[in-house]
Amino acid sequence: MSDQDDILSIAAGWMADGETVALATVVETWGSSPRPAGSQLAVTASGKLAGSVSGGCIEGAVAEVAQKTMATGAPQLLDFGISDERAWEVGLACGGKLKVFVEKLEGARA
Repeated sequence: MSDQDDILSIAAGWMADGETVALATVVETWGSSPRPAGSQLAVTASGKLAGSVSGGCIEGAVAEVAQKTMATGAPQLLDFGISDERAWEVGLACGGKLKVFVEKLEGARA
């Protein structure tokens, strides 16, 4: 089982327990990014986290957006990079860039 499968399994378990869950996925990277494309972070409305999209340097900002995404249902594409002032603010000083897609997970419909 891959790390990605583990995150999805954890997210599914949280959903089965009645939690609202958002999933953040690294969709693009350039240069020296902290995590490769495909890396994922699951976030619950109650504040639980599993996985990583940045090795820790932007998780807080992504989790904040995930909370908004869970509330509105609207997915978001986040862009972090060395030229972005927000990148320095959240600690992404590694010189790389990454895009993170954040979506609210919905349960399977019968």
